[in-house]
Amino acid sequence: MLTILDRLPDGLLDLDADQLFAVLKQPTLIHLQGDRQPSLFVSILLHGNETTSWLAMRELLRKYQNYNQNQRLPRSLSLFIGNVEAAQQRQRHLAHQPDYNRIWQMSPQPLPEQIMAQQVIAAMRSRGVFASIDIHNNTGRNPHYGCITRLDRDSLQLARLFDRNVVYYTSPKTVQSFAFGEFCPAIVVECGQPDLPDGTAHALAYVETCLNLESFANLPESAIADINLFHTVAIVKIPPELNFSFCANPNDDITFPAAMDELNFCELPIGTTFGKVKTENAYLLAIGEDGVEKSERFFAIQDGEIILKKSVMPSMLTLNEAIVRQDCLCYLMERLTS
Repeated sequence: MLTILDRLPDGLLDLDADQLFAVLKQPTLIHLQGDRQPSLFVSILLHGNETTSWLAMRELLRKYQNYNQNQRLPRSLSLFIGNVEAAQQRQRHLAHQPDYNRIWQMSPQPLPEQIMAQQVIAAMRSRGVFASIDIHNNTGRNPHYGCITRLDRDSLQLARLFDRNVVYYTSPKTVQSFAFGEFCPAIVVECGQPDLPDGTAHALAYVETCLNLESFANLPESAIADINLFHTVAIVKIPPELNFSFCANPNDDITFPAAMDELNFCELPIGTTFGKVKTENAYLLAIGEDGVEKSERFFAIQDGEIILKKSVMPSMLTLNEAIVRQDCLCYLMERLTS
């Protein structure tokens, strides 16, 4: 279920994200030649509703669409266009599909999508990769930031070229950037909510900067001195048997603030109210990066409220209830000092 091409299909750059499926039909890896080697790898639309990635790459490629004549790319580019079927319906993924950013490690009984992802990894390992960029959006309000799985100098340099806010994480290990981080500097760039002009412009400028970069060794140490570095310590989920909402519904087990996503990237002190519960049997799951459930470390129930027991910074808080069920309520982070 993977198509590999060495040129852009005719008319591709005239299409919106929800029209790509009509031409590509399945995940597609496109190798485009440029002046430098090895290639920059960029993955887009791993989530079909996160359209900034296609808007940015479409604009960049329009600029270089005559790259094989007068406007060659400054570096070779390998573009992976992921879940075009879900993009057709502007969904994160469809009901019959796995999450395309959770398929980059094989399970004991591999899914077709996992086999496809391994084919992408093998193809890029064989060609060599300068760096890997995975472009995403958030459904809640977040600043733009980068996520890396390693703290080596090249990874930090790659991240700082995008933004001062950098998140270090080691789980889940099934994501694209973790797989590519095994053999090249790799980053997830979070570009705010979909379709906003500032997110598209930021992603476009960043990819073009990386295409024009000769090497990470040429960047000074001072370039990473001002990084705001955070470490993901837990992913927060809502138990499937509990009802929840972001409004005062008396029938819900848990009620969160209506503007809860305003707390993203705010350092919250101990005692901060995270939500209200109808009964003391309601609770949140907080799963550490080691896979161990650690909700008692982070949350307590007091007088009908969910109270923080540790000072943490949430990210990816969303008000989209479907995304909360599909993925999570948020991640919890702590500041790292260099």
